[in-house]
Amino acid sequence: MIYGIGTDICDIRRIRAALERRGERFAHVVLGESELQVYQQRRARWPDRAVRYLATRFSAKEAFSKAIGLGLHMPMTWRHCEILNRASGQPHVVLCGELARWFEAQNLQAHITLSDETDYATSFCVVEQRVP
Repeated sequence: MIYGIGTDICDIRRIRAALERRGERFAHVVLGESELQVYQQRRARWPDRAVRYLATRFSAKEAFSKAIGLGLHMPMTWRHCEILNRASGQPHVVLCGELARWFEAQNLQAHITLSDETDYATSFCVVEQRVP
């Protein structure tokens, strides 16, 4: 059964401006530990791809927070929700801490997709409640 649906579009130029204004602190606020590793690897080789990576993760977390109906209120936090990629490239949601416990207690499962093009990143998330 569908528990919630969320979508988000993010202006990549806005993310770039936030990085210029706040420096790497901005990436550390938005990204979890595993995401930060990917971001830093991309930043070292392709700085523009790192900004796009940050924007897609920002957008995906916004979409996820809408789908679970919490917005960015506890237990939903930027760093407790990571959007990682499987070996196939498929994105998936990885949760930790209180958010993971809350999500499991609700018996939920998330599906996420994300994309970016020129100036925008977009995400769509469907959260299902599994029937016990």
